[in-house]
Amino acid sequence: MAKSDAAPVKDPATKGKIKLIIVIVVALLLAIGLSVGATWFFMHSAQSKPAPAAETAVIGKQPAIFEPMAPAFVANYNQNGRQRYMQVSITLQGRNQADLEALKVHMPVIRNNLVMLFSGQDFATLATPVGQEMLRQKATASVQEVAQKELGKVVIEQLLFTNFVLQ
Repeated sequence: MAKSDAAPVKDPATKGKIKLIIVIVVALLLAIGLSVGATWFFMHSAQSKPAPAAETAVIGKQPAIFEPMAPAFVANYNQNGRQRYMQVSITLQGRNQADLEALKVHMPVIRNNLVMLFSGQDFATLATPVGQEMLRQKATASVQEVAQKELGKVVIEQLLFTNFVLQ
């Protein structure tokens, strides 16, 4: 018996499909590699350079200095014939330590003005966050007024309530 020398015949369309699949797979791998490489490049270049806008903002302003006013304020007031109490702990925020030290000389006047301000408040107004914020702004303005009158400049940037209790 004679052996047949005929090899199996491959379809030329099958070879074209295999080449197309290989080209698509190579193109996808290349696209994924470029994407990962570009992401890595941009992430590392962003970390090495600090943002210039943030740097200039820090240089322009001095750091905040917080000075607590001790002891806490306790004020009483009447509401519909009923005695009410309020306790407020206050911290002053400024930018210059020397100015804050100069303001300490006038602390009795500041404390008096704040006690008078707190005593004249209405309980219903203070029970809301908006009322508390309005009181904080009035207190800030009161302290800034004393600083302007006595030192010739506004020393306090803002006055912060660190504890606020109503009874």
